[in-house]
Amino acid sequence: MKPAELAVYQEGSVVSREVMKGKAGTVTVFAFDEGEGLSEHTAPFDAMVQVLEGRVEVTIDGEPLEVGEGEVVIMPADHPHALKALTPFKMLLTLIKT
Repeated sequence: MKPAELAVYQEGSVVSREVMKGKAGTVTVFAFDEGEGLSEHTAPFDAMVQVLEGRVEVTIDGEPLEVGEGEVVIMPADHPHALKALTPFKMLLTLIKT
């Protein structure tokens, strides 16, 4: 399986495809068109974002960080975070319930 192939870009949209879901967490592939994103929110679980393609600005606790293909960022549980696609980008999101 090639995770990047599981979600296809759509103009002006964010597309997601859940790969697996269980008691311990979820794994989801996302495809974001350039300029699209997720507004600031919190999650009750730690989240790991692995960028599969493109570039994204990840903001955690108000601090922006630019992340690119092959890089990983951890978003701690209960910390406000947001995402904005700087280019079309795909990510593998792993939520771990603790």
